[in-house]
Amino acid sequence: MNVLESIFREVIGFLGIGSWIEIIASHNYGLLLTYRGITSAIGPLIPFLLIFEIVRALMHKTFRVRDYKVIFFMYVLNRFLGSFISIAAVALCIGLFEPYSLFKTSFTWYWVIYGYIVWELSHFVYHYLAHKVRLLWCLHSTHHAPESMNLFVSHAHFFLEAPYADFVRTSICMLLGISPPLLFFLMFIDGTWGAFIHAGENLLKDGRLGVLNSLLLTPSHHRVHHSRNPLYMDTNFCNLLNIWDKVFGTLQPEKRDIPPDYGITRAMDSNSLWDVYFGEIAALWVDVWKAPGVKNKILYLVMPPGWSHTGQHKTATAIRRAYQASTSRMTGAETSVSR
Repeated sequence: MNVLESIFREVIGFLGIGSWIEIIASHNYGLLLTYRGITSAIGPLIPFLLIFEIVRALMHKTFRVRDYKVIFFMYVLNRFLGSFISIAAVALCIGLFEPYSLFKTSFTWYWVIYGYIVWELSHFVYHYLAHKVRLLWCLHSTHHAPESMNLFVSHAHFFLEAPYADFVRTSICMLLGISPPLLFFLMFIDGTWGAFIHAGENLLKDGRLGVLNSLLLTPSHHRVHHSRNPLYMDTNFCNLLNIWDKVFGTLQPEKRDIPPDYGITRAMDSNSLWDVYFGEIAALWVDVWKAPGVKNKILYLVMPPGWSHTGQHKTATAIRRAYQASTSRMTGAETSVSR
């Protein structure tokens, strides 16, 4: 019975309907007017969109078990390995860095705007480093391994990535004056939108969302981010506001003539939990083991994925530049012929 109860609690927790059940049982609907009530009301949105996405895929005969199987195993594994580590990382950073904040913010509309700009900066920093430092990429690559896009991909993570992400984001927010209550509110917004932008073609055929595509990071932008197309690699690091991608030149809209090719560039078996979860760590270990000298071994840890001590780099930056140069040459040649 305890096993069935545990499974029931996990299902209720995944669907985000636990608070709804409590409110209905107590008949205290006034809670819906509180912050907790609002977050409880929105909580089931993403899980039910996921169910709707799967139902649509089944109706259109585009559903594939392999698109969800490995991610499901990762979700279960992470529930055992890291359910409390991320919370501990947030609490640790609040305790360490809040006393050194530049100033204090309150829960008002203008501080919410300021807070989200700061939060987005902190998210950009964590996300950029996760793509540019190979050791950190080992934590993040699991999220990029799926070769299709759907809402369940938001659960594809290595269990140590969340503590790393929360350590970076919470530290920056604390130092820049974000109060803990405001931080938790920003995390809720970020988590909800961050899950939604993983909506795949079975839910949103065109993820640009109309005029919002020029104002926010949309599912279309995030499809680009998850792609291994040379033009799309290492772009769109923000989550909701595209301000910092614009500032740092990493914003890349989806081109209609270049459909996203999801996945990572390393040859891998996306249907293998072992390869998806530990493959990058194993590949890094091999490179470090074979690298000559201590300096090169350390560089493999801190340089971008694709860096080589031989100088034959296959980093995202190198691949993107080669692609752009090739495209420019082809355009130039076509122009010469047309003349």
